[in-house]
Amino acid sequence: MNVNQQTHMTSPYGQPQTGFQGYPQPGYGGPHVQGNPASQYGPYNGQLSGYQPVAPPTGPLRGPPTSGTLSSPIAPSSGSQIIYNHYGQGDAQNGPATTAGYMQRPPVSQPYMSTTSQPVNQLPAHQQYGPPATTSSQQLTNQMSGLQITGPPTTTGPLPPGQGFGPPASHPSSSGNFHATTIAYAPYSTANVPQSQFSTANASHPPYSNANASHIPHSNLSQGPPPSGMPQTPAATMGSQGISSTKTAFSGPPPQLYSVPPSGSHSTPPASTGIPPSAFPSSVGSQRPSVMQGPPLPGQTLSGPQVSQPNHIPPSSSQMGISGMSPGPPISGLQGPPAVAPTQQGFPPQQNGSFGQVRGPQPNYSGPYPATPNYGSPVAPPPAPPPQKRLDPDSIPSPIQVIEDDRANRSTEPFSTGVRGQVPPLVTTNFVVKDQGNASPRFMRCTAYNMPCTSDMAKQSQVPLAAVIKPLAVLPPEEMPPYILDHGESGPVRCNRCKAYMCPFMQFIEGGRRFQCSFCCCVTEVPPHYFQHLDHTGKRVDYYERPELSMGSYEFLATVDYCKNNKLPEPPAFIFMIDVSYNAVKSGLVNLLCEELKTLLDYLPREGSMEETAIRVGFVTYNKVLHFYNVKSTLAQPQMMVVSDVADMFVPLLDGFLVNVNESRTVINSLLEQIPEMFADTRETETVFGPVIQAGMEALKAAECAGKLFIFHSSLPIAEAPGKLKNRDDRKLINTDKEKTLFQPQCNFYSNLAKECVTQGCCVDLFLFPNQYIDVATLGYIPYHTGGSVYKYTYFQVPADGERFLNDLRRDVQKIVGFDSVMRVRTSTGFRATDFFGTFYMSNTTDVELAGLDCDKTITVEFKHDDKLSEDTGAFIQCALLYTSCSGQRRLRIHNLSLNCCTQLADLYRNCETDTLINFLAKFAFRGVLNNATKTVRDTLISQCAQILACYRKNCASPSSAGQLILPECMKLLPVYLNCLLKSDVLQPGADTTTDDRAYLRQLVTSMDVAETNVFFYPRLVPVHKMDVDSDTVPGAIRDSEERLSKGGMYLLENGLNLFLWTGVNVQQSLLQSIFNLPSFNQIDPNMSALPLLDNPWSKKLRDVIDAFRAQRPRYMKLLIIKQEDKLELLFKHFLVEDKHVNGGASYVDFLCHMHKEIRQLLS
Repeated sequence: MNVNQQTHMTSPYGQPQTGFQGYPQPGYGGPHVQGNPASQYGPYNGQLSGYQPVAPPTGPLRGPPTSGTLSSPIAPSSGSQIIYNHYGQGDAQNGPATTAGYMQRPPVSQPYMSTTSQPVNQLPAHQQYGPPATTSSQQLTNQMSGLQITGPPTTTGPLPPGQGFGPPASHPSSSGNFHATTIAYAPYSTANVPQSQFSTANASHPPYSNANASHIPHSNLSQGPPPSGMPQTPAATMGSQGISSTKTAFSGPPPQLYSVPPSGSHSTPPASTGIPPSAFPSSVGSQRPSVMQGPPLPGQTLSGPQVSQPNHIPPSSSQMGISGMSPGPPISGLQGPPAVAPTQQGFPPQQNGSFGQVRGPQPNYSGPYPATPNYGSPVAPPPAPPPQKRLDPDSIPSPIQVIEDDRANRSTEPFSTGVRGQVPPLVTTNFVVKDQGNASPRFMRCTAYNMPCTSDMAKQSQVPLAAVIKPLAVLPPEEMPPYILDHGESGPVRCNRCKAYMCPFMQFIEGGRRFQCSFCCCVTEVPPHYFQHLDHTGKRVDYYERPELSMGSYEFLATVDYCKNNKLPEPPAFIFMIDVSYNAVKSGLVNLLCEELKTLLDYLPREGSMEETAIRVGFVTYNKVLHFYNVKSTLAQPQMMVVSDVADMFVPLLDGFLVNVNESRTVINSLLEQIPEMFADTRETETVFGPVIQAGMEALKAAECAGKLFIFHSSLPIAEAPGKLKNRDDRKLINTDKEKTLFQPQCNFYSNLAKECVTQGCCVDLFLFPNQYIDVATLGYIPYHTGGSVYKYTYFQVPADGERFLNDLRRDVQKIVGFDSVMRVRTSTGFRATDFFGTFYMSNTTDVELAGLDCDKTITVEFKHDDKLSEDTGAFIQCALLYTSCSGQRRLRIHNLSLNCCTQLADLYRNCETDTLINFLAKFAFRGVLNNATKTVRDTLISQCAQILACYRKNCASPSSAGQLILPECMKLLPVYLNCLLKSDVLQPGADTTTDDRAYLRQLVTSMDVAETNVFFYPRLVPVHKMDVDSDTVPGAIRDSEERLSKGGMYLLENGLNLFLWTGVNVQQSLLQSIFNLPSFNQIDPNMSALPLLDNPWSKKLRDVIDAFRAQRPRYMKLLIIKQEDKLELLFKHFLVEDKHVNGGASYVDFLCHMHKEIRQLLS
């Protein structure tokens, strides 16, 4: 979605928005909304035979999210309303105010217990602003019916689902304990309600180890006992959903059993009790304690503590339940199971925090409830039916919780790379790396750190085996950059057979006279000058003195043998090529650029100790013809030479075109002052493009050097010339088989030119300033294949976009670049690199060729087996990058990584990294759209991820009912992240997403690193109003959902490309005054592009946070001010990725259900 374009939104402000009561919603099972593309997921709650219908909740309410390391959101009991309340005390919220007190997030050390109630005449606490609900609660929603399965008959009647989610471990421990996440929907009985327990077991049995299993229960299948020899995990057959954690190896306080019973909107909820895990036998057929209460009679009311008494201790523990949580001391003596609350007539069920559509019973069900023969009639049945509940968003895996847990556990100690196959901390965690023999995760991250030993295992799991490599990544100041080694004229020591470079994995034998290659097992003589004796452990005695023997990353100075034509290279050159057509001049671009270049040329990249840069510069302007400038230092004024024969491009001058900046400073400054004046009155609107690149490449060729072209271009090149384009933008092709042509270049001219550029070492960076269609797919083809970048500023205006453009330009000119690069990835015997993703060119199957590779670019490599791997030796990867530095030095940068190998699937699933997996899947999908319909690509992604999770469920999880969704601990965020990828503008565009935007994003993501794709697909959302102005810390992020927003709050959202500051209508006046210097919400100008510089703590803190966010990203993020209920708010909501999207993307809850259905189909 393009944030620069004029706001012609699909859903104009003032019309009903999707998700409000009474309006149709696109997506799962709902009627298709006209004008919106159909959802890619079919209605999953349609014709499924043999299912029992289940009643809906009468208005979902939710307990507050948990905090700290205990990430077990409390699941509600059957028949309850789920209490949605994520506001802290004093927060305003969307919808009418409630009198209920708000619960704060409890401290980690305290048990979760609180009391809440919902006043009779009030809307649920999390209600969005919008029309009130009017539908009767007797209408059914069968949103979760796709999760129900039939199984052994029960004697007590139909069963509604419930759910539970327990505390995940932040990362697998080295002891081999295994973790998984399970979401289960437990059985229910009207007579006696069994207790569903969520268990986390650290089991060392690989085939069935259910360690760290987060169970999300739902089924009426009885669960069989685990196989003998296995740790017994509590059976998921309890209905009121207590959540317990049990571990076989447990240290610390005993685990608590968390239980949240039902509540109704017409009476105060009963209080629940904390029950220790030992209160119930864990075996399946165990008897329920006799103290369990049944549901109250119709009309009977339950008394309980009011919300205004958050720490109220209920007098009679056996008959009370506590719903929600609040901080408080552990309550002792509350032994006994929770009671079951009556189902109340209340507000209709809500979907995803908005007023959702309420559906009637689905066809093909086996009949109405036995207890409710007149269901759906105006007369209420005497016994309330067990309601069908929507999955509580707090009971499913939270990206925020996983990120916080990893930070808490892994940011304190340095990450040492000495151990083979270690999974590094997440990209969102700040940590220091100590290179002790494997490359830093800043240079290389893998989807799996434990490779399957055989190709059959790999095919069975469907987990892609890939590495995301960022060879020239910039390290933080506290980490040492790779050492540069000079081995003289002989060059680096290499294996004779496979040509792998000397590294820590090589084994020295025969007293150090020979070494055995760890990649191909060939034995090679050690050159005499490199010989050294071995110590008693077989290590060379100079092991710690030589980085290539003891470190994962290092550089060699390359000899003449590694240079083109056996000749050392010249320093590279930068050529600035400026569009001076009418559009570029009128927008103010030419004037702004020339003014900036005067100072920017002082900051060209240079090597650490060099006093001045070795890079030479040249200048070209163009419209329909090209103007070259002689800026030789001996001239008094610059000279212009015009080439009008663009069909046969040549460079009219050699001497004086590429010059040293310091020597020609006055002539260059004179030129930069004259260019805006020369073209101030131009009326030329047409431009060329192909000849511009040809000219730059020819200039570099003549100078016998590599380099980079910085092209500033404003319109579709329609002038008569090679590479002329026509406007082919056609939105009718979206969602058809011809849609793929929109991502392909129009003609072969640019693909041939790209090949020539790579051969010459000519990298192209393209800055686009379009006011209409410009065909990014074609113009971006050469930057894409030469290792360059594309920057796009739609409807460019200096006041709004000047700052972003100048910051991008400064960073682009100053960043580290390797020119004329070739990269090769070597692997040990048994597997090999088979596929590559990124911005590069390949003329053969092994060498990745890049005219330029900068510090932000990644190359993603996929590996496939060609033989068996050994558990003992492991798997080795070596990435070697040959490049020319900005000083003209030819260098080799080497990165080495060793991985474990496994024969058990459980070990593979225990050592995967979801962020890297999503990075790979995104690049795989975004390349797929070049040759396939987007629907095919989406279906392929869903199918592959369902296979990954189904394989885990079948081979690694403990036997349990099929109604449980069980996710591996390290992949529990795969569904939410995959859903974000599926909803991206490339794969599922909205009505206001242009073809150019999609092509731009497709190319951009292809070279992103893992940290960038993480925030791009799941943006960071920070509550500004909760900032501590006296602290250096940034407030913790919250989940990307509208129901997390408070009307009285202010939120900052970033996705790596843009920043949004969302302000609620009820935000405090003092905060408005501090941030905007305005007394009221209505006076905020949504068109402002920067915050006022005010001298107060709030203003300084917010600007510091924004600066910190911008410093973390490779591109400058433009700030957009979003007012609640303003027309631009639709744009902001596009990035609330856990919600249902206007363009048909599913909500997280819905997609999780859909994935569960897919997995169950695979298992059956």
